[in-house]
Amino acid sequence: MVTGRSTHLYDTIDFSSLSWLEKQWAAWYIFVGNPVLATGLMSFILHELVYFGRCVPWMIIDSMPYFRQWKLQPNKIPTAAQQWECTKLVLLTHFTVELPQIFLFHPLAVAFGMQTFQVPFPDLKTMALQVALFFIIEDAWHYVAHQALHYGPLYRRIHKLHHKYSAPFGLAAEYAHPLEILILGMGTVGGPLLYCYLTGSLHIVTMYTWIVLRLWQAVDAHSGYDFPWSLHNIFPLWSGAEHHDFHHMAFTNNYSTSFRYLDFIFGTDNKYRAYRKRIAEEKAKARAAVKHELSKAESDAIEAKLMAEAETEGVLAEQIAEKGDWNAAFKSKTQ
Repeated sequence: MVTGRSTHLYDTIDFSSLSWLEKQWAAWYIFVGNPVLATGLMSFILHELVYFGRCVPWMIIDSMPYFRQWKLQPNKIPTAAQQWECTKLVLLTHFTVELPQIFLFHPLAVAFGMQTFQVPFPDLKTMALQVALFFIIEDAWHYVAHQALHYGPLYRRIHKLHHKYSAPFGLAAEYAHPLEILILGMGTVGGPLLYCYLTGSLHIVTMYTWIVLRLWQAVDAHSGYDFPWSLHNIFPLWSGAEHHDFHHMAFTNNYSTSFRYLDFIFGTDNKYRAYRKRIAEEKAKARAAVKHELSKAESDAIEAKLMAEAETEGVLAEQIAEKGDWNAAFKSKTQ
């Protein structure tokens, strides 16, 4: 039960009817005393804990040879120096770019009609439906904006930084130019704000749930690992690391974040699908030639050969993008 310091924020609330989490939520806002500061602090701490908390397991996995059997590009394991370089830039952008935006979010959210300090929370069904919608909105925004960032000056001056690592790893999810963080982040924040403006019904706890899941998705998509239990093997529309890793390796195709259907509908996954098909065909041909199942070394050799070819094509695609030839760039994406 919340006791002690009184506050006008909860004058009409019966705390005995609240859940434990709702009481702690109210206690936090009462303790801080300023809703803007309380939301800003909670948002930033949550972001850092979730982002780096999700990255740490992937760093451990990268250090253990046992997991190489599921590494999408097993010949490219991030070094400690690369991870430290990535961490430094990510922390810099978190404190200089994202922190000010996070502290500005509360007044912006309130202006759009979002509930922040209020209790009780919405029911789980309402939250689940809203989060599902936010995934769809963000995926569509990211699909369009990401392709734009692969063209000419936008690529050279903004997106090229994120493509430094052709074999991404978890920490690299937010290794990006400040403008890229702002542009792509609009899909993450803009969707909920638009929904709130149109419906007048959204609580920031739903926003936090969405942000946590979106951070997990982003880090996992950059992990570089595809396990038998990875979500896309259960839910085929999900993108996952297997989908996004090709984008970094070949510099083309697979521009969406969470789902695969937009890339499929608009033909921006044709090179990816051709690549997967060719791997299967080459392995089948090799099995037929030796008349037995391929050893892991033989299978890995086939994949390594085709990876090298895809990377060579990716270098050419990157050169086209940097020159700013839109027609050639579009052709390289879809042919």
